[in-house]
Amino acid sequence: MNHLKVLWNGIIKENPTFVLLLGMCPTLGTTSSALNGMSMGLATMAVLIFSNLIISLIKNLVPDMVRIPAFIVVIASLVTILQMCIKAFAPEIDKSLGLFIPLIVVNCIILGRAEAFAAKNGPIASIFDGIGMGLGFTLGLTLLGAVRELLGTGKVFSLTLFPDNYGALVFVLAPGAFIALGYLIAIVNKLKK
Repeated sequence: MNHLKVLWNGIIKENPTFVLLLGMCPTLGTTSSALNGMSMGLATMAVLIFSNLIISLIKNLVPDMVRIPAFIVVIASLVTILQMCIKAFAPEIDKSLGLFIPLIVVNCIILGRAEAFAAKNGPIASIFDGIGMGLGFTLGLTLLGAVRELLGTGKVFSLTLFPDNYGALVFVLAPGAFIALGYLIAIVNKLKK
């Protein structure tokens, strides 16, 4: 299996944010800034990589009858470890992402990749799939967060690009997430053609 093709697939061809439209809850809820989007994307990517690895290793040991519950236990364990690490080492990120970190457990990207890819492929290919999908998700969330932060506050990663009194507050609020995401999806679709 070509590992670069698997990476490319997750980043561009089947990007979870702009193409598959998976994980919309954290996409819309955490992207009020580029830093929040990137942090959520990286947290999800870490869980995705390790869950893909573990599931590809245990796929032959788990009976079909309990496959999905077993996958969810693996994912929930990894999210719990991740949440404890974020609380210990990055309390500001924990404060800004709040409830969205535990919700990684039910993110359909992770269980979907576990079922569609990791349960059918080896560990190395599954790691690359996790990296590709995770990078695609992280890039999508970071881009959406950067657009919203720029249009709403005039900043990107807290770097002032224009005075905040020219920003439109709607882009920092929930409706701005839908508007910005819609335009970004349209741009991606146009570029793909």
